[in-house]
Amino acid sequence: MSPVIDQAVQAQLIASSPRPRQIPAHLRYAPADPFAVHIAFPPAASLDGAEVEWAFARDLLAGGLLSPSGGGDVRVWPCGPDRTVLEFHAPEGVAMIQIETEELRGFLARSYALVPVGGETGFLDLDGDVEALLRQI
Repeated sequence: MSPVIDQAVQAQLIASSPRPRQIPAHLRYAPADPFAVHIAFPPAASLDGAEVEWAFARDLLAGGLLSPSGGGDVRVWPCGPDRTVLEFHAPEGVAMIQIETEELRGFLARSYALVPVGGETGFLDLDGDVEALLRQI
């Protein structure tokens, strides 16, 4: 079994209220899904009281540390030298959070130690994925 990176972070929810709210978040990277990073938020952070998880491209996160990246459901951009904004678009609305850039850099560095940039396809199990799809039919 491949190692998985799980990292707890504190996110600052950006809202229309006068004071931003701190919420816990959990970053995850698994070599079995080598192109993606996952971020999960606890039920208390969502409008409907359910845990929320987003998956998006690892290179989107890396690019967003340097300049605005993304154009779909997830967008990432630097916010000064110390924070990074992640913006999530869903049918229910938009959520924006800030995370310390150094935490994200550390998370990415650990992911690159497991799966170097350009080496992602070597971690894909295409035969296993096709087999699993065929079992569902």
